[in-house]
Amino acid sequence: MENLITLVNKIQRACTALGDYGDESALPTLWDSLPAIAVVGGQSSGKSSVLESIVGKDFLPRGSGIVTRRPLVLQLHKIDENREWGEFMHLPRKKFTDFALVRKEIADETDRETGRTKQISSVPIHLSIYSPNVVNLTMIDLPGLTKVAVDGQPDSIVQDIENMVRSYIEKPNSIILAISPANQDLATSDAIKISREVDPKGERTFGVLTKVDLMDKGTDAVDILEGRAYKLQFPWVGVVNRSQADINKNVDMIAARHKEREFWANSPEYKHLAHRMGSEYLAKMLSKHLESVIKSRIPGLQSLINKTIIELETELKRLGRPIATDAGGKLYMIVEISRGFDQIFKEHLDGIRPGGDKVYNVFDNQLPAALKRLQFDKQLSMENVRKLITEADGYQPHLIAPEQGYRRLIESCLTSIRGPAEASVDAVHAILKELIHKSINETMELRQYPTLRVEVNNAACEALERMREESKKATLQLVDMECGYLTVEFFRKLPQDVEKGGNPTHSIIDRYNDSYLRRIGTTVLSYVNMVCASLRNSIPKSVVYCQVREAKRALLDHFLAELGTKEAKQLGSLLDEDPAIMQRRTNLAKRLELYRNAQAEIDAVAWSK
Repeated sequence: MENLITLVNKIQRACTALGDYGDESALPTLWDSLPAIAVVGGQSSGKSSVLESIVGKDFLPRGSGIVTRRPLVLQLHKIDENREWGEFMHLPRKKFTDFALVRKEIADETDRETGRTKQISSVPIHLSIYSPNVVNLTMIDLPGLTKVAVDGQPDSIVQDIENMVRSYIEKPNSIILAISPANQDLATSDAIKISREVDPKGERTFGVLTKVDLMDKGTDAVDILEGRAYKLQFPWVGVVNRSQADINKNVDMIAARHKEREFWANSPEYKHLAHRMGSEYLAKMLSKHLESVIKSRIPGLQSLINKTIIELETELKRLGRPIATDAGGKLYMIVEISRGFDQIFKEHLDGIRPGGDKVYNVFDNQLPAALKRLQFDKQLSMENVRKLITEADGYQPHLIAPEQGYRRLIESCLTSIRGPAEASVDAVHAILKELIHKSINETMELRQYPTLRVEVNNAACEALERMREESKKATLQLVDMECGYLTVEFFRKLPQDVEKGGNPTHSIIDRYNDSYLRRIGTTVLSYVNMVCASLRNSIPKSVVYCQVREAKRALLDHFLAELGTKEAKQLGSLLDEDPAIMQRRTNLAKRLELYRNAQAEIDAVAWSK
């Protein structure tokens, strides 16, 4: 069972080392879940003397006013060696065999945290005492409750101390050791008053009555010690501390304990209670109770630790990795983040993520609809056909078929296809740009670094712009190629016209009759429709090849090539993470380390059983 108290001692020390004091914070706290004995008492209640009696050593600072200004986590370790020493967590591997120096170090360490003022601090001091004369026990000595601020202290000190004490004892895992002097009315006891507020049924409170030997003649504390005056779930324990005269004479603790035993055994009022009175009995009872409480809390503690580890790991993953310190590490981070974005972008295009289907919609719906909406009525009106045919003939009318007129009519119609072709390029560009913005928002690491986010976005959009220009050039070339070279086979399959199409002796205006011109218009329209059907298939191929395929293949190539030329400072400027996030990650990592350490310690105890 003793290793259970040792287990909690280790976890408490880890808590303090890694910044978990159980105070209000945005981080999960393990400290609050650990069973602990909090020692509460007013000034001059004999609180320090009780602790020194349990330890058997003079080691606590003494003086007037508020002496204890920081929580003191006192961990007692029973050893088989015939020697005693103390160790502070803030001075590892330094053993104090002179307990007067322990007292001085407590005062000095308090001043280091609070300054030489009389302020208080919630950051605990950890002191471990190793001795064959103690029981395995851990207690937290809290500042004494007071009613009046002394010189050099703010008026709020009274409330500040009460708030600190309350923050420790209101936790359900806290065991309250309420110290009250017997020579004062119990109804005015600061310790009992605040304990009753947080533990009204007395289920977590141990009452300790000090200064029983200093009560007025003719009075006694039997009613209190037997639980009639103020009932608690656990029996009251009376202790007799050294008097100020004993302290001044340097009466050692061994003699003081012997004197205390004699008092209880020889006092007619108390000898029937002697078997459960005194500091030695108090220490053993507290040790046994603490062990049983720890044992009952272990399963819940394990569950809490496992659950919190998962939560901390999840949040750390969400926050991303910390920034590398060297140039190579920074370059590697930027490249990896950029590749992560690039992969998400590709997944959108490949259908793993939504959005890529919009590209197909451009080719399947928008382009055909745009081609269908083209009106060739103006180019193929009777007047325009006659005009272009006669102008193409010049001063010599054609002999068989108006070839130059056909070419001019077809070219004037095909030129209008450039609009839908260009619109397809722009529509796909807009979709790719939208997918870039989506991919950037879905790349978790880019949320950490606003500057890198902007740079990647700009680089990707610039690359898309270059690809759009190339695509537009290639796609319009397809239209221009259709204009530049007509498909001869189409015309060879047309029925041959034996007539020449008009009488050369007539005027140029009357050279061709309406039916012949109408037939020319119909032939041109058939040819243009054939070309539209062909372009409807070839334009998507050009757009996909020049834009979609290139975006998948080389969206960030130019950006990544430029990264290799940047210096460490320039790379660092891209990784300008929010300082609050950096601090949060550091705090979470420390807290995760604490919980993992606690998990390992508990598992080790479980396996040793």
